[in-house]
Amino acid sequence: MKILVQIARIIVGALFIFSGLVKLVDPIGSKYKFEEYFSEGVLNLEFLIPYALPFAIFLIIGEIVLGVALLVGWKSKFTIKSLLIMILLFLFLTWYSAYYNKVTDCGCFGDAIKLTPWESFYKDVILTVLILFLSFKVRFITPITRTSLPFKIVVFSLLVSAGVTYYVLAHLPIIDFRAYSIGKNIADGMEYKDDGEMPPIHDFVLEDSQNDLAPEILKMDKVMLVIAYSVDKSDLEGFTEIKKVSDKAIEKGYKVYGVSASFTDEIELTKSKYQLPFEFLFCDETTLKTMIRSNPGVIILNKGTVVEKKSWGDADEIKL
Repeated sequence: MKILVQIARIIVGALFIFSGLVKLVDPIGSKYKFEEYFSEGVLNLEFLIPYALPFAIFLIIGEIVLGVALLVGWKSKFTIKSLLIMILLFLFLTWYSAYYNKVTDCGCFGDAIKLTPWESFYKDVILTVLILFLSFKVRFITPITRTSLPFKIVVFSLLVSAGVTYYVLAHLPIIDFRAYSIGKNIADGMEYKDDGEMPPIHDFVLEDSQNDLAPEILKMDKVMLVIAYSVDKSDLEGFTEIKKVSDKAIEKGYKVYGVSASFTDEIELTKSKYQLPFEFLFCDETTLKTMIRSNPGVIILNKGTVVEKKSWGDADEIKL
């Protein structure tokens, strides 16, 4: 029995840590996912949308810290109860997604591993069973040492997780698992393969008032895209930095475009206020959120290949 408990302990702890880590590098992605869950068409809890980011951060860090606590045996009863509460929440969300086909990707493992709604649900069912098993056998979960080391390891995991979160929110994801990561070619990502599956990029359009300019832009060798998925939700001080880097890019022969899902009047007011020297094109908001986790942010393209991505706060570091 003790061996089974230790095996279950390692499986649960490792999975929670892994799940937390792949989301820790991109907490904004989890924020977007919870906004989707809270939306009117899903759980209809729109009053929670403003709290999506802190809620996501709390759960992400909680997964990591509780996973570590389980492995080192720190406060076993508290840890198991906390894990049970968390997995029941996840179990409900994945069941809801699968049964009602509302959120087709629960984001359990961020963008690193894509699971279908039912795969996510069955994964959580297995974890729930394992955690319930551990709750009945909690007496066999002992600390790795009787010193204060387990507590110190748990605190260290909390501090590191908080530090990584702060860094990522101030800049961009440490690891980018998406189809628009540096080195990826957007045109290649739009191609259908022989397996018949939907390509990773299937909604990339850059429209002016009449046409989709994406095919033309993806052939250019010096392009800067200023992404602001929603102008009214942007960090407005960012446009001051965007103005500086876009002026420099134009001087060096780059073609600069703004890309947004905002209404034209909002865009024109922003262009006028910050004297932005480029036209804006329209693109779907979800696509823009996927492209870069900064609002506004900058992407540099060379014949459709992403060669640089920066948040507005790091725009001055772009090498043109």
